[in-house]
Amino acid sequence: MRRNTLIFMLLGAFIFMMAGTNVNMLKGVQINTENDSTETDTTNADSLRLAIMQHNKVIDDSIRLDSINRSKSSGIDAPVTYSAKDSLVYYDATRTAHLYGSAKVKYENMDLASERVYINMDSNIIHANGVADTLGNLNGKPVFKMGSDEYESDDMAFNFKTRKGFVNNVFSEQEDGFLRSERSKHDSTGVLYLEHGRYTTCNEEHPDFYIALSRAKVRPGKDVVFGPAYLVVCDVPLPLAIPYGFFPFTKKYSSGFIMPSYGDENARGFYLRDGGYYFAISDKMDLKLLGEIYTKGSWGVSAASNYYKRYKYSGSILVSYQDTKNGDKGMPDFVEQESFKIQWNHRQDSKANPFSTLSASVNFATSSYERNNLNSMYNPQSMTQSTRTSSVSWNTTFSSIGMSLSSTMNLNQNMRDSTIELTLPDLNVSISRFYPFKRKHAAGKERWYEKISMSYTGQIRNSISTKENRLLHSNLMRDWRNGISHRIPIQASFTLFDHININPSFNFTDRMYTNKVMRSWDIANQREVTDTINGFNNLYNWNFSVSASTKLYGMYIPSRKIFGNKIEAVRHVLTPTVSFNYSPDFSTERYGYYKTYQKTDAGGNVSLVEYTPYQNGLFGVPGKGKTGSIAVTLGNNVEMKVRSDNDSTGFKKISIIDDLSLNMSYNMAAKEKPWSDLGMNVRLKWWKNYTFNVNARFATYAYELDANGNPYVGNHTEWGYGRFGRFQGMSQNFSFTLTPEKIKKWFGGGNDEEEEPQENDEGTDTNIESNIDDDMERGKTGASRKKAGKAATDDDGYMAFSMPWSLTIGYGITMSENKAGRFNTKTMRYPYKFTQTLNLSGNVRISDGWNISFSSGYDFENHKISMTTASLSRDLHCFNMSCSVVLAPYASYNFTFRCNAATLADALKYDKRSGYSNAVQWY
Repeated sequence: MRRNTLIFMLLGAFIFMMAGTNVNMLKGVQINTENDSTETDTTNADSLRLAIMQHNKVIDDSIRLDSINRSKSSGIDAPVTYSAKDSLVYYDATRTAHLYGSAKVKYENMDLASERVYINMDSNIIHANGVADTLGNLNGKPVFKMGSDEYESDDMAFNFKTRKGFVNNVFSEQEDGFLRSERSKHDSTGVLYLEHGRYTTCNEEHPDFYIALSRAKVRPGKDVVFGPAYLVVCDVPLPLAIPYGFFPFTKKYSSGFIMPSYGDENARGFYLRDGGYYFAISDKMDLKLLGEIYTKGSWGVSAASNYYKRYKYSGSILVSYQDTKNGDKGMPDFVEQESFKIQWNHRQDSKANPFSTLSASVNFATSSYERNNLNSMYNPQSMTQSTRTSSVSWNTTFSSIGMSLSSTMNLNQNMRDSTIELTLPDLNVSISRFYPFKRKHAAGKERWYEKISMSYTGQIRNSISTKENRLLHSNLMRDWRNGISHRIPIQASFTLFDHININPSFNFTDRMYTNKVMRSWDIANQREVTDTINGFNNLYNWNFSVSASTKLYGMYIPSRKIFGNKIEAVRHVLTPTVSFNYSPDFSTERYGYYKTYQKTDAGGNVSLVEYTPYQNGLFGVPGKGKTGSIAVTLGNNVEMKVRSDNDSTGFKKISIIDDLSLNMSYNMAAKEKPWSDLGMNVRLKWWKNYTFNVNARFATYAYELDANGNPYVGNHTEWGYGRFGRFQGMSQNFSFTLTPEKIKKWFGGGNDEEEEPQENDEGTDTNIESNIDDDMERGKTGASRKKAGKAATDDDGYMAFSMPWSLTIGYGITMSENKAGRFNTKTMRYPYKFTQTLNLSGNVRISDGWNISFSSGYDFENHKISMTTASLSRDLHCFNMSCSVVLAPYASYNFTFRCNAATLADALKYDKRSGYSNAVQWY
C-alpha cells in the first residue's frame, strides 16, 4: 500500500515538472486539443485517471495564462488558436509543435486547415501539407483563408509575423475562373505571385482548356496580370500566344477597356467591332462607349448607359451611329449610307409616386440601320420588321377633384418607305364622371335627375407626317398640324317597368384649329390653287342617342326517355337591344364647315367642287348628312346544365353558343340605301382555354349592271330578290403548340389540365411561346434520376429516353370578294378569294448539349416561302458552338464559336458570317 502511494507521488511530480517545462517553452500560443478516446486497462485504479485529468487541467490553465502574458513579446498581436483530432501534440528540440489529423489553426482573420501542421515558435513560421494514401492520392490538402480569399495547395509555409508565405501547386477560384500554379509567393498584402500557372473557366479537375501563364500577379477579387501566355486545348498547346494580358475579377463596378471582336465581312472587309471603354460612373449609373471599324472605310460608334435608383426609377439609353461604305470608292457601285439608332427605356417604380408616373419606350432607327448592322442580319424580327413605334408618356392625377393630366410623345416609323408620323406633344386632360345634380345630403328615394352624369376630355396635339430625312428641316407653322379638342358626354340610366333599361346620352365635341386651307381653280393653268389662312377656327358637332334593352329567358328540359338523366336543362337567353341616334347635317352652309368652288375645265365645262377647309385638321371635321338611325341587335346565348361528379354542386354548365349576335340599322334621314349591312358575330367556347370567335358581314344591297354591263351596288336589296344578304368575307387565325407532354395527355398519359390555344377579343389567336427548358423538366417527372455518368433510369430500371421538342403551327385564312375577278352575271356575285398563310417554328433538343431551332412559313397566295431560319447550337461544356442559317428569301450563314464564361467571351471566340449584300436568292 505504501509502495503504490510512493509511485503515484513520483508520477504526479514528473507530470507537473513536464507541464512547467512546456509552459516555459510556449510563447503567445493558445492550445485547444481534442483527444481521441482510447480504451484503458480496466485493472487501472480510478485514482490514476483522476490524477491525469487534474494535471491536464493544470497544463491547459498554465498555457492560457502564459499566452495572454507573453503574446506581445513574441511579435504576434493576437493569440494563435489551433486544434487537431489526433492526441499526439508534442514539441521537439527545434521548438516546433506538430499537429496531426484535420488540424486547424486560426490567427486574426487567417484560417488554415490541413491534415498536418507544424508550427515553429521561434520563427513564427507554420508549415502545412497533405498526406498521400496507398494509391498516391493526396488527402487533407492545406486550405488557407484570409478574409474572403481562399486557396488550396499541396503544401505551404506561412509566417504569422510578416504575413508572407510560399505555396506549392496553389489552386484558387476567382469569379468564374480558376487559377493554379506550380509555385507561388504570398506577400503581406495578400497578393500572389505565380510561376508556371494556368487560368481556365472550366470547372473540371482536368480542364478542357486553359491559358498557360509563365508569370502572373494575382490581386484576389481584383485582377490577374500575366506575362507571356499561350492557349492549351485538350492538353495540346496551340500557336496562339500573347506577350502580356490581364483578367479583371472585381465584384463591383469599375472602369476599364472592352476588348473588340474581330472578323471579316465580304462587303466591308475585315473589322474590329464592339471595342471601347466602360465607365463606372457610380453604383447608380454607368456608360459604355463602343466603336467599330472596317478595312474598306466603314465605321461606327455607339454609347449605352444604364441607370437605376432604388424605389424611384430605372432605365437604359442607347445611341448608335454608322457610316457604311459598300463597294470601291470612285466606282459606279460605290454607295455610302449614314444611319443611326436611338433607344430609351424608362420605368418608374410604383412606390416612387402613386399620383405621377413617367415611362418611355423609344425605339427609333433609320431605315438603313438594320441592314447595315451585323447583329440584325440573322434576326428575323429585325430584318422583317416593317414598323417601329416609340412613346414617352407622363401622367399625373389630382384625386381630390377627379382630374388627370397626361402628356405623350408618339412616333410611328415605316421602315419600308422611311415615312414617320410624329406627335409632340399630345396633351390630354380628363375629368372623371360626376353627378352634378346629386344632392349632398340625400334623403328618401333617388330622384330621376340625380342619375344624370357627365365627364370631360380635352386634348391638345401637334403632329407631322414626313420622310425621316426631312424631319429636322421641317417648319413648325407650315409643315406641322395642331389643334385642340373638347368632348363632353352626358348620360343617364333609368329602369322602365322594372325590366327595360333605358340609357339616353348626349355627346358634344368641339374642335379648334389655327389655320384653314381655302381652295380655288386656276383657269389659265388648269389646276387647283390652295391658300393657307392662319387664324382661330372653331368647329363643333353634337349627337343624341337613346337605347333600350332587356333579357328574355327560355328553359327547355329535354326528354328523359331520349337523353336520360345526364342533361338537367338547356337555357336560352335572348338579349334584344334597340337604339336611336340623331345628329343634324353639319354640311349646310350656315355652319361653314364645307365650301365649294367653280371649276372650268379646258373644254369649257363648268362644275362645282365641294371641299372642306379643315381637311388637314388633326381631329377631323363634322360629318356630312343628317342622321336619324334605328339600330337593332339580337344577342343569343345557349347553355346546358349537366350532372357532374367532379363538381361540388353536382352540376356543371356547358356553353353551347357563347354568343350569336346579329345587328342591323336603318337611317331614316338617308335618301338612298337607308339599310346598313347585316353584321354577325359568333363566339364558341370549344375548350376551356380556347374560344373561337369570328365576325362576318352580309351586304344588304345587290349588284346591278349599268348600260355597259359593269356591276355596281344598286338601290335594290338582296332580300327583295329573294336572296339572303351577300356574304362579304371573314378572317381567322389559329395557333397551336405541340409538345410530347400534350400528345401524351391526348392518349391518356397525363393528369395535368389540358392546355389549348387562346384567342383574344378580336378573334386572333395568341401566339404560344414554347419553353424547351420547361418541357425538359416536365419530361423528367416520374423518372428516377439514378445516374451512372449521365445516364438516367425510370422507375422500372430502364434507361430513360427524353428528347424534348416543341412545334408551333400558325394558320391564317381570310375570305373576301375578289373584285378583280370575273363577275358572274347569273348569280350576280364576284368570286371569292382565299388568302392563306402557314407559319411553323419549333425546337428540338436531341441531347443534353445539342439544340436545334427553326422558323418558316408559306404564303399560299403568292406561292412563296417567308423568311426561313434554322440554328444549331452545341454546348461543349466550356465552349458554345452555334450556326445560324437563313434559307429564304436569301441564303446566308453565321458561325460562332466562343467561350461560355463572360470573362473570356470576347477574347476566346471565332465568328464567320456571310454578308447580307452578297446573299444569294435561292427561289
